[in-house]
Amino acid sequence: TNKKFIKMKNYITLLSFLMVMNLAYSQNKLQTINQIVSEAENNSQLESLAHELIDQIGPRLTGTPQMQVAHDWVVNKYSNWGIESENEQFGQWRAWERGISHIDMLSPWVKSLEGQQLSWSASTKKNGELGEVVSIPFESKEVFDDWLKTIKGKHILFGTPDISGRPDYDLKRWAKEETLEEIRRFRLTKRSRDFRNIRKTGYGFMDMMSAIENAKPASIITSAWTNSFGTNVIFSPGAYGISPETPTVDISMEDFGLLYRLVESGQKPTVNVNLQSKELGKVPTYNSLGRIEGVEKPNEYVILSAHLDSTGGGTGATDNGTGTIVMMEVMRILKKIYPNPKRTIIAAHWGAEEQGLNGSSAFVEDHPEIVENLQALFNQDNGTGRVVKINGHGFTEAYRFIGEWLEYVPSEIKNEITTTFPGVPIPRSEYEENGVIVPSGGSSDWRNFVSSGVPGFNLSSLDFSYGGYSQYHYTWHTNRDTYDKIVFDDVRDNVILVAILTYLASEEEELMPRDRRVLPINPLTGEREKWPSLRVPNRDGSEDN
Repeated sequence: TNKKFIKMKNYITLLSFLMVMNLAYSQNKLQTINQIVSEAENNSQLESLAHELIDQIGPRLTGTPQMQVAHDWVVNKYSNWGIESENEQFGQWRAWERGISHIDMLSPWVKSLEGQQLSWSASTKKNGELGEVVSIPFESKEVFDDWLKTIKGKHILFGTPDISGRPDYDLKRWAKEETLEEIRRFRLTKRSRDFRNIRKTGYGFMDMMSAIENAKPASIITSAWTNSFGTNVIFSPGAYGISPETPTVDISMEDFGLLYRLVESGQKPTVNVNLQSKELGKVPTYNSLGRIEGVEKPNEYVILSAHLDSTGGGTGATDNGTGTIVMMEVMRILKKIYPNPKRTIIAAHWGAEEQGLNGSSAFVEDHPEIVENLQALFNQDNGTGRVVKINGHGFTEAYRFIGEWLEYVPSEIKNEITTTFPGVPIPRSEYEENGVIVPSGGSSDWRNFVSSGVPGFNLSSLDFSYGGYSQYHYTWHTNRDTYDKIVFDDVRDNVILVAILTYLASEEEELMPRDRRVLPINPLTGEREKWPSLRVPNRDGSEDN
């Protein structure tokens, strides 16, 4: 009896000890999280990071000197915070630097046009190219071929203008219903009309563009209006089937329409296009990596993911300056509050994402040991808004981990977030915002990790008129993607979210299982969908991209 009593007493003592230990661990966890929240709210570095990256360095087009400055800036920041960091080369890229873009109409009256050179486009001679502006005739192959003989040294208007410079949402507010419907019909059918016009020339699209370029025009003038006031998408000439050897500019829809109407009325407007970019050969291209070494499980990893590069139209504030500074601020906070994580934490600032997820794809190829032992990857890449959606990307156990970790996130942040488990590898779902359908996912640097069968999660943000897929297309790849579009209160919320998720992912006892769902049948094909394949990185960007 005494032995049973002693055994029971020892069991109760052990149970009490474990309860005390669990309580102490839970209290320590909450204390750490409270410190993370306090540091993010009371000592935020976001504004200064954004100013340095976006205003001082500027656009971060792959292969430009500014992109190299950005890589070095990230590494130096981490070094100053006591975080191990490096620029890891994964390839090389065509080096190019945008200079001045002056597009001036000189007749029938004088006006400086709003616009800029397309990325990786050729420059003009030193003082520019002065010439007549002409539009492409679409009456017949004979008319088009005769026209080709006359365009050497002239500026070619590529495309036709929209019927109105007012976006749909503005027209909906003010216009009569019949006026709105007329404009909508014009816009819905414009693309098909343009393709029919191209066929009238007797050429396919690419052959038509080659024929125009072979005739040696002075420049090609485009206007990729987004249907938002003052906003144009700025891509490379290749997006229009134009080679980088022909100087190509994008101008505002208002100025494009002005030139087009003057041409059509026989006024023969002239412009001087002065583009002074530089070709700089080839340069290395990198991923910038920060690393806080784990102490208990150093060979297991949590990755913070955001691409560092941008397109060349604006200064890349919401794509992806905000994602970049979120991950940097998270690393700064964790180094201060949680300097000895259980697992190794890596911040990966990818290069050449805008040209096909190249930096992250190369990392997956080059570091199978990290991919194999990944606890979780958190990616942020769609604008300045607070995170509102997390998709399980097809991993059946993701709900158990993400769901539990979210319970520790402050309710004012957590309650904004909708989760979809198990989800699908490449989400096609959308959410509605004030009657507007906004994409919830898309493809970004998490893709190759998910394709490798390891848990990568996209932290999808509230749109804030970022979206390239909604009627409110304002900052995605445009000339308006600038510092002033950042909503820092939302970005701070994202820092708190990512920091807590990263801390808990690092502390988690087990590695997240890799079990994947059976994917649904695609109703369009009648076949079961397949897990996405790995992207092959472009490690030698030597051509127009």
